[in-house]
Amino acid sequence: MRSHEKAGMLISRRVAVAGAGALATVVTLGGGVESCSGSSPSSGGGSHSSGGAAGTHELAKTSDIAVGGATIFPEWSVVVTQPTSGQFNAYSARCTHEGCLLNSVAAGTINCPCHGSRFTIADGSVAHGPARRPLNPVTITVRGESIILG
Repeated sequence: MRSHEKAGMLISRRVAVAGAGALATVVTLGGGVESCSGSSPSSGGGSHSSGGAAGTHELAKTSDIAVGGATIFPEWSVVVTQPTSGQFNAYSARCTHEGCLLNSVAAGTINCPCHGSRFTIADGSVAHGPARRPLNPVTITVRGESIILG
């Protein structure tokens, strides 16, 4: 093989490897949301079942989510809030600014460690930028005392 042919094969291999890596990132992050390396997820206090279709993952018990508070479930990239007693909302735990994993809840907001965006517990709206869009809603179902993803 000539040297320029070898170089062409190397480029093709590099392109293939890069493409496979990009595909793995899209699959891992659920649709290509970028993750900042500075995020450190907070542990959520809930439980979940393994495997199965949407609607089968128990995130938490209703008593695990404080009234006026929220719990982040980093393994599902979901945050569940209870702005008023008995009202449960769920949002993507990915910041709408650059996709960093939200990592803390304090003083009525869900917080991003990367650039300081904060979102309200009440409705996921932006309380402080640089994010400009609210958190994306996630479907949950409350069955008895269980909060189910889906």
